[in-house]
Amino acid sequence: MTQALTTTATPAINPLRTGMRNERTPEPCVMVIFGATGDLTHRKLIPALYNLAIERYLPANFNVIGFARRPLTDEQFRESLVESINHFSRRRPIMPEVKDQFTQTIHFISSDFQNPEGYQRLSDLLGKLDQEQGTQGNRLFYLATNPSDYPVIIQNLGAVGLARPQRAGSSAWARIIVEKPIGHDLESAQQLNETVAQVFRENQVFRIDHYLGKETVQNILVFRFANSIFEPLWNRRYIDHIQMTVSEELGVEGRGPYYENSGTIRDMVQNHMMQLLSLVCMEPPINFDANSVRDEKVKVLRAIAPLDTDDVVQRTVRGQYGAGVIFGKPVKGYREEERVDPNSVTDTFVAIKLFVENWRWAGVPIYLRTGKRLPKRITEVALQFKPAPHRLFPQTNIEPSVLTLQIQPNDGISMRFGAKVPGQAMQIRPVTMDFRFGQSFGNVATDAYERLILDALLGDSTLFARRDEVEQAWTIVNSITDGWKYLMTPNFPNYESGTWGPKEADDFIEKDGRRWRRL
Repeated sequence: MTQALTTTATPAINPLRTGMRNERTPEPCVMVIFGATGDLTHRKLIPALYNLAIERYLPANFNVIGFARRPLTDEQFRESLVESINHFSRRRPIMPEVKDQFTQTIHFISSDFQNPEGYQRLSDLLGKLDQEQGTQGNRLFYLATNPSDYPVIIQNLGAVGLARPQRAGSSAWARIIVEKPIGHDLESAQQLNETVAQVFRENQVFRIDHYLGKETVQNILVFRFANSIFEPLWNRRYIDHIQMTVSEELGVEGRGPYYENSGTIRDMVQNHMMQLLSLVCMEPPINFDANSVRDEKVKVLRAIAPLDTDDVVQRTVRGQYGAGVIFGKPVKGYREEERVDPNSVTDTFVAIKLFVENWRWAGVPIYLRTGKRLPKRITEVALQFKPAPHRLFPQTNIEPSVLTLQIQPNDGISMRFGAKVPGQAMQIRPVTMDFRFGQSFGNVATDAYERLILDALLGDSTLFARRDEVEQAWTIVNSITDGWKYLMTPNFPNYESGTWGPKEADDFIEKDGRRWRRL
């Protein structure tokens, strides 16, 4: 498909991009999307595939099969995807000269997920594409459905023989991408992982967390392990504490039923924030293959002791937003949101203090905070360094040096340190050195799904969560939610929309002699 696509004009050459080429082209294959008429497919998956095709990352013999309940024809499905590309792609509108070439290899199967006959039709279509399009028996299945549908889809794929190569001794592959949430707690995650393991081998399974596809997240490893200037300082001797913030100005945006079952701790902490924490705190891997990286990430999670009830009291804060003002506009509280219990005790804000109890990080507190209806959308990791051991400039108040990894909305890295103000007096003020990916490399950042889909097509699982990773993260989160069961629920709502969370979150860090960063 991609060989015939016409690309846009070549931009002016940026010397920092010298040597960057499209060398990552997968083998011919078919991507099957379950839940193909849903929001994820239209907002993220199809625009990502279109952008990969335009940039010539997809193989020539690449096909897509949508599988969903709606009674659509191939042509109706294709037209709906064109509308989504025009609306959501970073390259839009769709290029007229490539529209037909992109859509002609997209197909649709209308079937209930429980109906075995639909999977037989899927098998027949895959076989036909192997013969006519040369897709060589390679399949990537993507579960873009409600998590409650995962088990029946996985079991039906196994029953019809699609989880394994169709011919003995074949080099063909079958892989499956599983979207979060992976379970609702440790027990349900283990049950889902066991269901998957009955049909697919672990090396076929790609548990996706889109945060790992973001440029700054990937660059954490490069920044740490490719630059000898920073790694020697990356430990308890020099770092006072770490802050991780995932702030959203949006509310639940119509996802009331989902959020009522998850809350912020399950929606953000168990996956996104635990992934960030493990990358920031991991030891150097022996090499950069998938299992070496993930081995080190799991070690970090295992070094975080589960919290007992007393720890939960001292080291966690939860909140729920009430009515307030965002960007000058009044917004309603969580309990007034659509399809939310008017007496809900679901958390929409969480602050947690954790410790990685190993040689590198012993005694260094890691503060996590995340919430909805906060003043701005921002995700960052900030490492605050300890003060100099001896005060040579006692007449000045020197702010601590801080290294910040900015994940969104502006990917980059910044360093704050003290510098002398020009003049006769010895005055020291903080200054900042900034690096921004867009400015330095002169290109539009790719969407995280583009990187992760391409990795899955290539069989590279480095940026995907392994089974033991998921379950260890749940072990930590479960210890907190179990502790909350024995404690009185706060008097919700306890923070106004447009503020930085409940007052208890400020008290919680200030009692340690620290304060949250101003964002």
